[in-house]
Amino acid sequence: MRCAGLFVRDWLRMRKDRSKAPALFFSSCRGNPMQTSAALDRIQPSATLAMTARAAELRAEGVDVIGLGAGEPDFDTPDFVKEAAIEAIRSGKTKYTAVDGTPELKAAIVTKFKRDNGLDYATNQVTTNVGGKHTLFNAMVATLNPGDEVIVPAPYWVSYPDVVQFCSGKPVIVQAGPEQRYKLNPEQLEAAITPKTKWLILNSPSNPTGAAYSRDELRALGEVLERHPHVWVFADDMYEHIVYDGFEFATIAQVCPSLYERTLTVNGCSKAYAMTGWRIGFAGGPPWLIKAMAKLQSQSTSNPCSIAQAAAVAALTGDQSFLKDRAAAFQKRRDLVVGRLNAMPGITCPNPEGAFYVYPAFAGLIGKTTPKGKVIDSDVAMVGYLLDEARVAAVQGEAFGLSPAMRISYATSDALLTEACNRIEEALSALR
Repeated sequence: MRCAGLFVRDWLRMRKDRSKAPALFFSSCRGNPMQTSAALDRIQPSATLAMTARAAELRAEGVDVIGLGAGEPDFDTPDFVKEAAIEAIRSGKTKYTAVDGTPELKAAIVTKFKRDNGLDYATNQVTTNVGGKHTLFNAMVATLNPGDEVIVPAPYWVSYPDVVQFCSGKPVIVQAGPEQRYKLNPEQLEAAITPKTKWLILNSPSNPTGAAYSRDELRALGEVLERHPHVWVFADDMYEHIVYDGFEFATIAQVCPSLYERTLTVNGCSKAYAMTGWRIGFAGGPPWLIKAMAKLQSQSTSNPCSIAQAAAVAALTGDQSFLKDRAAAFQKRRDLVVGRLNAMPGITCPNPEGAFYVYPAFAGLIGKTTPKGKVIDSDVAMVGYLLDEARVAAVQGEAFGLSPAMRISYATSDALLTEACNRIEEALSALR
């Protein structure tokens, strides 16, 4: 625990050179002469987890920090899901299961894909993993060879490029800024594809921006992919049920059936069902890929927690009506935060279609000076200023591949969001 605390402080200190973070971490934990692997050197610690840890550390020291960095709902896991887990314990479902999921959970996932997405998968086309990050890791390790390219639209979830690099692949970052509402367009996709391209990672609704692709936008991207049959799609739909203003969610294999055989449709229980700690992710795809991912999982984590799997069955097959109520609550919070941020000089904040994040850009504030004489020369400097002076923890856009901006999670109470916006506004008004 001591090393973790040192790492967070060191990581925040090295604001302009994230490549130094691993060295700082290990130098803080000296005593072991073993050297880390080349694969580990290709990745960075998660910036979102670092900021969340830093906020928790400050609160433990008595500092009144409002944490807007965490990527998890503040709602509790539904009671009927918790009861299913308790019953699983009482009935002795505490042993090993099949490597990538129980038959009951796989059947529930098959039903979910059909009910929600109109996608037909058999149980041998379904995998269950220890969260969506594990699904990503399994898919990339199972398919990437050195030099293979993966198209990653930016802003991106922090783990995408790092996992690709861990697998000796090459992330091809394509920036989609606020002027295009943080969405990849067909021309950009076409230009990014090469003979070495193996995957496109498509996250909708997006972490960190909340941007979601409409059916027409997905269809336009699908038309490009149809011309390049060597490119697969990793469709990360983790925020599927958190959409607003009547937006109709769709996933690309649903809209473009021609891509079904080369799409891994990824989802999980973490966000919609407020089950982040239960660690259940899942995916549907071609049998050979599902089998390959299970082979890898058999030598890494083995099965996801048997109790969490039983809870996930209940989540996916039980009453789904609460999802709309929670989405409505998130929409109210989104409207509050977007309205407040866009009223602040120098801030541009597109109105997201889903998830529980906003991604305000602030190019107009770069070069401003704080009351203590420090220059805001980057989004890393900005989030540091907000943490130090406003006691609000956000995550710098640099971590998500598009600067200058920051990710703000509004998965907290209206009262805390209002207070956080007040603090941010006061801090920004003090810049000169």
